[in-house]
Amino acid sequence: MRVLVTGHAGYIGTVLVPMLQRAGHEVTGLDSFLYEDCGIGPAPSEPPAIRKDTRDVTVEDLRGFDAVVDLAAISNDPLGDLNPDTTYAINHRAPARLAALAKEAGVSKFVYSSSCSLYGAHGDSYIDESADFLPVTPYGESKVLSERDISALADDNFSPTFMRNATAYGVSPRLRGDLVVNNLTGYAVAIGEVLLKSDGTPWRPLVHIEDISRVALAILEAPTQLVHNEAFNVGATAENYRIRDVAEIVHGVVPDSIIGFGPNAGPDKRNYRVDCDKLASLLPHAVPQWTVETGAEQLRDLFQAVGLTREQLEGGGLQRLKHVRAEMGAGRLDDSLRWVLSRASRVAS
Repeated sequence: MRVLVTGHAGYIGTVLVPMLQRAGHEVTGLDSFLYEDCGIGPAPSEPPAIRKDTRDVTVEDLRGFDAVVDLAAISNDPLGDLNPDTTYAINHRAPARLAALAKEAGVSKFVYSSSCSLYGAHGDSYIDESADFLPVTPYGESKVLSERDISALADDNFSPTFMRNATAYGVSPRLRGDLVVNNLTGYAVAIGEVLLKSDGTPWRPLVHIEDISRVALAILEAPTQLVHNEAFNVGATAENYRIRDVAEIVHGVVPDSIIGFGPNAGPDKRNYRVDCDKLASLLPHAVPQWTVETGAEQLRDLFQAVGLTREQLEGGGLQRLKHVRAEMGAGRLDDSLRWVLSRASRVAS
């Protein structure tokens, strides 16, 4: 299968692309390379790629592909709050337009990376894919709107599928330090303290990025009628945790650490537990293989191997919002997250 992966150079994409290639698929990437200089550890292997913002994609960019996996997005709530209109432009209008162009170009499968954040403030009861959307951030709202508009394009020749990913964690060449398991494990290694940024009471489903990638592969290879215009909560029902329980797991994995609270560790309105039984029923070979404990062990081993410091963990190499603000402050990126300077000029500066 010829597959275009948007956002291929990001946190999940640098894990997904090699997995698709190992499965025998021909992969091309498309990315603005916003995080090209981020991460720790070995650099990712790069497929053939189109250096382009998804807001600028043309139908000609999409001709000849059998499938599109759309990962490109403003990747978290704090970054999404920085400029809400840009969040909607990138996370809603761009994917809806991309899907329409893909359909026009003859692409038959479209796998959209959505998020359980669209469930928002739901409380402590388990919710499945039929639950109401109650987003509390521009990021979550943008995913609701994208699913609505992409779903409306479905027909006999164009088959979208929606991956409502749980909160991701795990090692990647373009590692993020602003995700809860990564962040807590990073602090445990760097300063010996599992540093909570909320009061620890909210529920959150959690999933390793390798497991997210396996689901994307399974959807691409599944019979179309099985996944046509379907949404899947991507994770395992057993892998819902209160954040304070995640802190306890990390403390167990880094036993010389203590659990502490940051200065503004208050309540978090985002609170949801998701039922992932639909995924286990329809795509049983794609059920998650990682747990938060094994993922924290993987992260610990990497952080210890590279000698992670607090400065690294809190710096722009691992914190997406800090990286974007630094690029904007240096005049390399405008407030709509478009590059002002070419790659060569940015490197020279």
